[in-house]
Amino acid sequence: MYVIGLTGGMGAGKSEVSAKLERLSASIIDADREGHASYAKGTMGWRRITELFGEDVLTEELEIDRRKLGQLVFANPEAMTWLNSAIQPIIRDRIELQLGELRNLACGVAVVDAAVLIQAGWDDLTDEVWFVKAPPDIVAERIARTRGLKAREILGRIKAQQELVQEAETKASVVIRNVGSIKELHVTVEQLWKDRNLPVR
Repeated sequence: MYVIGLTGGMGAGKSEVSAKLERLSASIIDADREGHASYAKGTMGWRRITELFGEDVLTEELEIDRRKLGQLVFANPEAMTWLNSAIQPIIRDRIELQLGELRNLACGVAVVDAAVLIQAGWDDLTDEVWFVKAPPDIVAERIARTRGLKAREILGRIKAQQELVQEAETKASVVIRNVGSIKELHVTVEQLWKDRNLPVR
């Protein structure tokens, strides 16, 4: 099984690349989704987060309020470090379990889709890393359109991920510059797929 690590900053277009790879026959492991599952109510991750940040980050149903948690950690690098150290090992275990299951099913291509792939050290689970990037003005416009965040929140998140994005780009095997249309992005992904002689569904 060939494993692609897919990463990129918020608003760069990583999700669109992931969706295209899935249509080409890849099995997608979404680290963001695994992260949500890792701190579902009553889990070890949920307990760790509530111990770190208190019950202020909970909804009325006692679930983790992702927006509140995001506001806390994106504004405080130390809080982000605490969160990562508490949750990332749990997410890695979940990713490794899924990769093992896919190998048992004789899957041809798997994609580990993770914004923090490099920083979390999960790139050692992959054969190569693809990094998706876009200019800051395009990123800001996409985030405003899709996330409904205020301008101050958008700028804060772009600034918070700058160092992470730079590190990921340096270590990536492939850099996908998403500056055109979705169709152009799809053509780029298709060519990368063909260049590696990966199986098409």
